[in-house]
This record gives sequence, C-alpha cells and structure tokens, in this order.
Amino acid sequence: MARNSNTAVFEALVAALVISTASAVTHQVGDGIGWNVPPGGAVAYSTWSSNNTFKAGDTLVFTFASGSHDVAEVTKEAFDACNATNPISLTTNSPATLTLTSGEHYYICTFDSHCGSGQKLAVNVTGTTSSPSPAPTVSPPTSSPAPVLAPEPSSSASPPAPSAPAPSPSTGPTTYTVGDTAGWNVLGNGTYTVWASNKSFFVGDVLVFNFLNQSHDVAEVTKTNYESCNTSNTLSLYSNPPVRITLNTTGEIFFICTFAGHCNQGQKLAINVSSSTATPTPTSAPAPSPTSGSAPTPSTSTATPPITGTTTPTTPVPASDVTPPPSPSTATSLGVAGLSATFLSIAVALFMF
Repeated sequence: MARNSNTAVFEALVAALVISTASAVTHQVGDGIGWNVPPGGAVAYSTWSSNNTFKAGDTLVFTFASGSHDVAEVTKEAFDACNATNPISLTTNSPATLTLTSGEHYYICTFDSHCGSGQKLAVNVTGTTSSPSPAPTVSPPTSSPAPVLAPEPSSSASPPAPSAPAPSPSTGPTTYTVGDTAGWNVLGNGTYTVWASNKSFFVGDVLVFNFLNQSHDVAEVTKTNYESCNTSNTLSLYSNPPVRITLNTTGEIFFICTFAGHCNQGQKLAINVSSSTATPTPTSAPAPSPTSGSAPTPSTSTATPPITGTTTPTTPVPASDVTPPPSPSTATSLGVAGLSATFLSIAVALFMF
C-alpha cells in the first residue's frame, strides 16, 4: 500500500511540472488602441513593449480592421527602414495570432506610410520554446520504512507575553505613467478622464508623460484654459520626453498638449491632489493584569474623629448575646397566634364542663 501511495505522489509531481512548463501568456498588442497607426508615433508601441515581458510560447494578438491594416514580420533592417518588400511572414486577417519563439522579432504594417507613422513593434523574447519536452522516464522511488520520530518534549514554560503590534509603515510616493502603455497621445475625448478616475493622487506623487519628441508636449494650465483648450497662456511647458512632474500642491491641476487640435481631440488631463496621509500612531501594548499575589488596594475611607467632651463609658455588649427585635410583621403574627390559642383553650374548657 505504501509503495502504491508513493508512486501516485511521484506521478502527480511530474504532471504538475509538465503543466507549469506548458503555460503561456497571451498579449493583446497595444491593449486599448489595438494595431493601428498611433497618433503619437512609434513611442506608443515601444512603450507598450517595454512594459511587458515576452517568453517563448507566448502569443501576440493583433486586432485591426481587415483591409485597412496587416501584420508583417520582417528583419531588423527592414524594420528600421520600414521596408515591406520581403516580409518573413504576412497576415492580413484580423485578429492575427502569432506564437513567439526566443529572440528578437519585428513587426510592421505594410500599408502605405503606416510603418513610417509609427505602426511598428519590436519585441525581445526570452527562454526556450514552450512546447513541453517529453517527461523524463524516472523510476519511482522505492518505499522505505518511515522513520520513527521521537516525541517532542513537553514544555512547562508559560507562553511569552504578547508583544506590542508593530506600527503600520507609511505609504511612500507613487509614480504614475500617464495613460499607462498608451502614453501621452491623442486617444480620443474622455480617455484620460477615465484613466484618472480610479486613482488617488497625493502630494509627493509623480506623473510621467511618455510621448514622441516634437510631436507632443505637456503644458500645465488654468481650469478655464483647460476647458477651452486655450494654449496661449500656460503656467508651465515641457517639451522633452519623458516628462516627470512631482505633485507639490493640493487641489486641482490641469494639463494639455499645445499642438494644434490635440487638446480638442482629448489630449488633456485633470487630477485632484490631496495632502499626504499621516503615518498611523502605533498601538501601545496592553498593561499586564495583576497577579494573584498582588497587594490588596488600601481602603480610601477615613476614620470618624472622636467626639470632644466628657462621656460616660459604657460596657459593650457582645454581638452574639444580643437578640435582634422581631420585625413588625413577625410580632403581629405572634400576637395573632397567641390570641387564637387563648380562645381555643377557653372553648375546650367549656366543652369539658
């Protein structure tokens, strides 16, 4: 029975190893923007690629409008030059699902000027191919008698007193990449409002704007200029990516891109900054309860001072020799009982005579 049990455990471990080796990840290229000509240029897909890890056996899914785009795998030279004349492979139907092997891979769209406008992707794949190799034939271990464990000595020592809980660590500043993998681009109205809606910004946090140089910029403006996309009077202007802005004040802060038409097409961000949260005060340890041998608490009552003047001393009567007087209800009961006995005695005497 023990041998069969050991064999079953060994086979389960081998099966788990094979399953874990065969696991793979599916990557949606571009996430929300799909496979299109990115408004901000090639930085959109280079940013997306840098935020992902690719391993052999993973798959890339390119989603696009068939007839308007395609996916061509090319050499590095063709990728750099946007040369689509001799692709390694070409897929024209969406969605295009490609399985990755180890090494560098380069993809472009072959439609006119799409690659030159930034519709190109380079990924670096690590590891070997994820196709699981046959499990090695290993003889199951022979069963051996289980060692007899010595009984643990009983401990007579009392458990240690609970220690004071450690104070919770304070939360440090958070760095946010604006737009996440899509970066700072023209992505349509409301895109950055949605991005900021599920985040909390505090003083000390950092905003990072990633964009293609000379294609976008970052301008801090007033609320009025934000709403009207007025780029003439900016509070501050940043043009060299990546732009890192530390949030130093509380309240509403507004950012736009000053390039023509970009703000009106949704390249604008409004956030509300709160003061940093204070570090919580650690909870003090509870005071230990007194042991049974502690001294009793002294009485706080004070003695009654003696009455001044001459008094006649009286002999105290021991408490055990004094019979307390009956209560009124008890005296009444005894009187009724005595009266009843008297009438009964008279009645018996008359009857006898």
